[in-house]
Amino acid sequence: MNLVDTSKAIKQGNVSLGIELGSTRIKAVLVTDDFETIASGGYVWENKFENGIWTYSLEEVWEGIQRSYAQIAADIQGKYHTTLTKISAIGVSAMMHGYLAFAENGELLVPFRTWRNNITEQAADELTERFQFNIPQRWSIAHLYQAILNQEPHVKDIRFITTLAGYVHWKLSGEKVLGIGDASGVFPVDEETGTYRKDFLDTFDRLENVAPYPWHIRKVLPKVLKAGEYAGTLTTEGAALLDINGNLQAGSLMAPPEGDAGTGMVCTNSVRKRTGNISVGTSAFSMIVLDQPLEKVYRDIDIVTTPSGAPVAMVHINNCSSDINAWANLFKQFAERLGVDLPADRLYETLFLVAAKADPDAGGLLNYSYLSGENITKMPAGRPLFVRKPDSAFTLANFVQAQLYAAFAPLKIGMDILKNEEGIKTDVLIAQGGLFKTPVIGQQVLANALNTPITVMSTAGEGGAWGMAVLAVYAKSGNGKQSLEDFLDQNVFTHPESMTLSPEPEGVSGYEAFIKRYEAGLPVESMAVQSIF
Repeated sequence: MNLVDTSKAIKQGNVSLGIELGSTRIKAVLVTDDFETIASGGYVWENKFENGIWTYSLEEVWEGIQRSYAQIAADIQGKYHTTLTKISAIGVSAMMHGYLAFAENGELLVPFRTWRNNITEQAADELTERFQFNIPQRWSIAHLYQAILNQEPHVKDIRFITTLAGYVHWKLSGEKVLGIGDASGVFPVDEETGTYRKDFLDTFDRLENVAPYPWHIRKVLPKVLKAGEYAGTLTTEGAALLDINGNLQAGSLMAPPEGDAGTGMVCTNSVRKRTGNISVGTSAFSMIVLDQPLEKVYRDIDIVTTPSGAPVAMVHINNCSSDINAWANLFKQFAERLGVDLPADRLYETLFLVAAKADPDAGGLLNYSYLSGENITKMPAGRPLFVRKPDSAFTLANFVQAQLYAAFAPLKIGMDILKNEEGIKTDVLIAQGGLFKTPVIGQQVLANALNTPITVMSTAGEGGAWGMAVLAVYAKSGNGKQSLEDFLDQNVFTHPESMTLSPEPEGVSGYEAFIKRYEAGLPVESMAVQSIF
């Protein structure tokens, strides 16, 4: 759209808003009906480790959303000399899983427990055994059942549990709902019925430790909706909560709230069966849309869904880029001591590009980037660890390469299960995330690690907030007249720009040598967890 047409669309309210609450950043984007981003806003935040729990305060949730929206409104005013008063559709996305439990009066009963907590092993193991379906520690039902096993006093007062996206949507619209992709990380869902598995709900209610409580699991879980279904409208209270300046009118259509995995699939056009994508950030996960069920239950493979309800094999790792960011900050401090002020993009580009000169196996260096526990490698807590032998090739290039290799190592271990045990292969995986802002380097490392071509799309840089805005446009486009898969192919990704890198034989063999050292050294990481407090 040109400036005049965009200004007209804004005045008429023909714009949609996507909000995503990620692990390190809250972002909001405003798009026109042709999916062009016309304004964006963001807010940087970090989880806090308080009383043994990784958490965020709900006060900061709203501070971040309000600041992000205020940036959008100011941007619109400055660019188009128009006050933003009407938005046709709004969608909210956030980190999946975790535990937000509320009483009858809406009071939060315990601080938000995020996906990063590895404190539900007993519950996850027992539910997996009862259901014969993998229940990861991150899932909301594992958190709830662990609270029951721990006999936490708040459990008797629970009347509603939800995810972060579900909470924000509830406050904006009054509706206690979840998109099916996000819901599938709360409790197992059924592809046929499009809601929670009835047999598992019955099993849960009959558990000896659950039966005494005055609530039933069906009553405390959010209602499940598929992409495109009606999820309420923005209330007057919600509009005031979003826009503290009071200009935004109520009435916007609300799309079903989704998890960051679902928006990652949307912004990489990976919702059709036999497609796959990888999202890389503080955590990382791969999503392979299945065309048939897995033959076995794997503790390292989650079964979730696309926003339209198709089953997905998800490999989720808790730790990815955080350790790289910590080392980059150390190099930034060193540069500052030399009087050099390096912008973040230049800093990462400089470090990543030097990795192009590294030895294929990272010179024998070894790194474990565990700021928190890691389920796939059975680490209950995080102890970042760098190890080398006296004769290792300790160069800057190999050091950076070891950091990049380590960021993807648990993901490779999980992906190898799908490839070797189930024979699941994809022709290509589409990747998104900050590690790919520097072209080629991170993308090539991932291709070598997984021995699979990796594509990075130009739209993937827009991130999950843009993907959620696309889902908002889809919600107002006719409520299911066109499948989400066809909608993306025919309306959104008509002329996709992308770059694909194939695995390099030398890089593949080098990464295999690294991963053998990595797996052999896991007892050292385990001992660090046990010994260093």
